[in-house]
This record gives sequence, structure tokens and C-alpha cells, in this order.
Amino acid sequence: MNILITGITGLFGSFLAAEFSSLGKIHGIKRPNSSTRLVDELDLPIQWKEADLNDQQSLEEALEGIDLVIHTAGLVSFNPKDSDALYQTNVRGTRNLVNAMIQVGIPKLIHVSSVAAIGRSPEIPRVDEKFKWTDSPLNTEYACSKYEAELEVWRGEQEGLQVLIVNPSIILGKISHQRSSTAIYDYVLEQKSYYPKGSVNYIDVRDAAKLSRILYEKQKWGQRYILSAGSVSYQSFFEKMAHAFGKKAPSKALPDNLLSLAVWYAGFSRFLGISKIPLNKKTAMLSRLEIHYDNKKVKAETGYSFKSLAESFQWAK
Repeated sequence: MNILITGITGLFGSFLAAEFSSLGKIHGIKRPNSSTRLVDELDLPIQWKEADLNDQQSLEEALEGIDLVIHTAGLVSFNPKDSDALYQTNVRGTRNLVNAMIQVGIPKLIHVSSVAAIGRSPEIPRVDEKFKWTDSPLNTEYACSKYEAELEVWRGEQEGLQVLIVNPSIILGKISHQRSSTAIYDYVLEQKSYYPKGSVNYIDVRDAAKLSRILYEKQKWGQRYILSAGSVSYQSFFEKMAHAFGKKAPSKALPDNLLSLAVWYAGFSRFLGISKIPLNKKTAMLSRLEIHYDNKKVKAETGYSFKSLAESFQWAK
């Protein structure tokens, strides 16, 4: 079997390549300037193809002879200025891929989405796969782009594709991976003083990759699954992280008035070009919420046991 992975040079994509390598030959899409360091570290035989999600013709050429596509490529950003780029990459890129698969006749697609695409509500603290997306001030531009990307995938199913969607929460890799999903470690490594009042949902990248393979092997087509080991308060999350890293944990709850000041500072710093702090009014509101993305469905259908948060942090060092 020939398996094509978009976003293979990223954290999750590289672990998916390792996990699926026992099932077939791995093909990876990359651009000329893409770094392949994470994949190179895994020492896997990869058949490289140059293609761009914004170029359907190059996608069609890359798809020739492929049996399964795993779509992990996407843009993660909470900067309001990136709204057009988020739409271009996450929505139009997914649309182009789906159209190319239909055109070439590739039957199977595993789409890596995000729990952000499910949505959230301050009135509903526990969210599962049945939660219906609603317009809300809590939906970031990133969340909207991932939701619309999912609509493109479900449209592809209506046109003949077999699709499986996974919705991971925050993916925990190693500090050395240096990707957007590992930037959360910097907060403790820099020994910040304050923690947000809300909660964080998380999953070890090794668990996320293995579960994706298990769901594929179980042929769970036409389904979506939340991939999350659990949720804890930011206070507990940072305390466990600090303990593993030998750092001082944040010890003060972030007051609302100080959070408002931080939002203003982050926006002004981005305007001056001296900071990329991903904090704005929406992300500030989210940091105060206690929302749990329920993993009962994936646990019931796979019997999987997740790695503990302490184990993930010890491995991440």
C-alpha cells in the first residue's frame, strides 16, 4: 500500500509516518525549502514528492499511485493578521486536496483536524463528537478555518471518498522538536509567575499517532474521534511540567485586570513587530474557561490507555 502524508515534516506528521510505515510505503509532500529534520531523525525510507496545497495540479501528480492520504498539513496561528493565510491554507488547501483525490480516484482520506473545529460553549463544559458547531465569540480564526476544512472533507465523502477525521487536543512532543505545539513548554522554561484560571486538554504525540493507526485498522470510516488524554487546570499542568523540567512553577492565578493588560501588550508588541505572543481577546477568554473534550468514544471503541501527563513530560525533556 502507498500512503501519502501531507505535513509529514511537522511534529504529528512525522510520528504518523513512523506509525503507518509498517502498513505500507510512505510518501511525503514537501516544498523545496521544507526542513525534513524531524522525519530524518526517525530514519524512515520516504518517497518525497514536491507539491503545494494551493496548486491542485501538483497535488494530482503527487497522488498518482497512492492508496491512502493522511492530511496533517495546516497553519496554526492565533494572530488576527493571519486570518487570510489560515483560510488559504486550511480551507482552500483541504478543498484542493479533496478535489485532487476525487479527480485522480484516490479512495481513502484520514483528515487531521483539531478539537478547535468542534467548537465550544461557556454553558457546556463537557464536549464530545456530537457537539454541534455554533457561531460564538469563543471561536478563533484558527478554529473557524479548521471547522470549514472539515466541511470540505465531509463534502468529499458525499462525492465518494471514505473519510476518517481525528480531532487532537494540544499535542505534546519533545522540547527539541521546536514546533508550534511544543511552544507551551517555553512558559515554564522561562519560569513565568502567573497561570491562567482555565483548563487545558492534552495528548502525547505518540498516543495520537498510534490511535490514528488503530482507528484506520478498525476501518472507522465516516466517523470523527476526539484524541485527548484528558484535561487539567493550567495550574496543575504547569506544576507537573515544572517538576519534570526542574523549574519553578507559576504560582499566581492571573487576575482578570492583568489579563486585559496582557492582551493590550501582546497586540501592541505584534504591531511593533517585536513579539509573536498568541494572545488576543478570544484566546484570553479561552484561557479562563474550563472545558473538557470527552475521549469516551475513542476509549470505548479501541480500549486504549493513554500515557500519563507526568510520563509525557519526562519523555519531553
